[in-house]
Amino acid sequence: MVYDAGWQSCLARVWQGERISKEDALLLYKLPLHQLGALANHRRQIAKKEAYGGTGNQIVTYIVDRNINYTNVCNVYCKFCAFYRTETDPDAYTISLGELDKKIEETLELGGTQILMQGGHHPKIGMDWYLNLLSHIKTKFPNINIHAFSPSEFVHFREVFGMSLKDILQSFKQAGLGSIPGGGGEILVDRVRQRISPLKAMTDEWLEVMDTAHRLGLSSSATMMFGHVETIEDRIEHLERIRLQQDTSGGFTAFIAWTFQAENTHLKAPTVGASEYLRTQALSRIYLDNISNIQSSWVTQGLEVGQVALQFGANDLGSIMLEENVVSQAGATYRMTVQDMKRLISDLGLEPRQRDNWYRLLN
Repeated sequence: MVYDAGWQSCLARVWQGERISKEDALLLYKLPLHQLGALANHRRQIAKKEAYGGTGNQIVTYIVDRNINYTNVCNVYCKFCAFYRTETDPDAYTISLGELDKKIEETLELGGTQILMQGGHHPKIGMDWYLNLLSHIKTKFPNINIHAFSPSEFVHFREVFGMSLKDILQSFKQAGLGSIPGGGGEILVDRVRQRISPLKAMTDEWLEVMDTAHRLGLSSSATMMFGHVETIEDRIEHLERIRLQQDTSGGFTAFIAWTFQAENTHLKAPTVGASEYLRTQALSRIYLDNISNIQSSWVTQGLEVGQVALQFGANDLGSIMLEENVVSQAGATYRMTVQDMKRLISDLGLEPRQRDNWYRLLN
């Protein structure tokens, strides 16, 4: 490639750790993959040295937790989802407290520190059920973090409960909610959301939940699911909305991007390969200068690409996924152990460290 003055200025800003514009991001997207990866890796090193100090740029983290889907009943019928069921489907379920306890006990026995709990938009579960669920977990398992309920679920709760987001979030926090996952982000562009999930929370609603939660002291992750009907400009707009929200409320602990998995879904799109995944993740690291942690999506990409992603801006391998039901229903069935995590990280000459939800190092 021939780099003119505009290119040189853009590359210099990236290397120096400065903020880039949407126009810069479009330029960077066109770089050869290895060059974009090198820039993202440089930004990772800057971010982690600032976070952990000294040789912190050599630390790669992971968490031991479990994904628990408390119900698969959902009335928004997203075209990209193979997990949801209607109330009358024979395999529809809502978890019992006994089932939940068993799952958490198994998680603790394996060194887990957190449960990630999400579900469908069940039209008939009231607020008392959720508060009882949270208080039951927190009373019986006080040392486990409850990382639960995506923004789209909270928008659904607002409609079903007839309460404000602030009141719902405060009540959930008092009952034991510790943090919020960034699920349901998809692409934060309403034109795209109208095509793939028209009955689900729109962009401003998703961000409103995050803003309210952050102001109440509940941190969250942020996500992006790409590789379906969106454009590159849409992906960059998504990053822009996340970055602006972080500037405002500062509660995002991490960003995770993953590719759409088409199997068993109503939404059909050509499969996005590893190259496009790595390119988008690298761009995310550079664009999101105010989010310290970028998580590799080995769950959708596999262990080998998940490892390569650690050289493309990611500093975290996420969870070992003691249980995962949503992505696996759409065809991705990769599995990982703690030893696999440590090996993938160590083989790159990096230091594996277990963390909690707030990226505090354990042990």
